Amino acid sequence: MKIYTKTGDKGTSSLYNGERRDKDDVIFEALGTTDELSSNVGLAMEYLEHDAFLTKCLEKIQCLLQDIGSNIATPRDRSNTNRLERTTFDSQGKLVSELEQWIDTMDEELPRLTKFILPSGGKASATLHVCRSVCRRAERCVQPLARENLCDDSVAIYLNRLSDFLFNAARLAAKRQGKEEKVYLKPREA
Repeated sequence: MKIYTKTGDKGTSSLYNGERRDKDDVIFEALGTTDELSSNVGLAMEYLEHDAFLTKCLEKIQCLLQDIGSNIATPRDRSNTNRLERTTFDSQGKLVSELEQWIDTMDEELPRLTKFILPSGGKASATLHVCRSVCRRAERCVQPLARENLCDDSVAIYLNRLSDFLFNAARLAAKRQGKEEKVYLKPREA
């Protein structure tokens, strides 16, 4: 099978339900942003230096981002029942609960947060901060889709909680690697 199909040469692409849309459609913006997030998560894992807990969590998150993409690519109001059932995401809220448990586990190891943290703390931490900001953008892209019933509400909820997880993961990576996190200090006027 060739990697190129030429079907998108005229500026459209196909969703999972077979519907073709312009490549700059809001659905493809959300899909592209979750794909960008997954790529950045992969980069962050390369910098983690054998951190088994974070790597295990991030590998699962990458797989779940694929599932989120499947949900986004299957508009809930325009797809058949079989495809809807195959692409339903976290209907029980168990995946969000798992993120919350991971966040709580990290909180036990992290120093209490008393100041604003700037993206810093070594390569792994800084990359996880990039992941967090891309995740927030993904959430902003998904919100209109959820409002219009084009994707499951649980996708937006998961992305919201995922950004919290990524913030704590960045802090934990800095701590475990012995890297200093920079904090916000109000610049003095000259």
